[in-house]
Amino acid sequence: MTKLKSVEELKKIRDEARKDLMSRVQTGTRIIIGMGTCGIAAGAREVMQAVLKELDNRKIEAHVETVGCVGMCAKEPLVDVEQAGKSRVRYGNITQEKVPRLIEEHLIRGQVIQEWAVSRMEAQKT
Repeated sequence: MTKLKSVEELKKIRDEARKDLMSRVQTGTRIIIGMGTCGIAAGAREVMQAVLKELDNRKIEAHVETVGCVGMCAKEPLVDVEQAGKSRVRYGNITQEKVPRLIEEHLIRGQVIQEWAVSRMEAQKT
């Protein structure tokens, strides 16, 4: 890690981080991972790392966020995928090995993987 040499350098890093965050938020795609203790015990951290890696490898902009327990502990790790104007789909029992298929089928092809989906929430109308 390099040392910061000036306040201007720190401001530049802050501005770049804000720009990166805004571009991710504005994509309209959110991936939400349950990271309660039950999720972490079931492998949610590894799933989150696999999601971030897969998005980076495929150059897909998406906002990845974590939440606490969502109350379906038996289905952990849980991953929600929400795209602008489409239903939010919650997938259960996701492993890091399942992540490439999840990204390919849901984000790229727009197809819900029915056998992994545990619930679906209708898109909010604005």
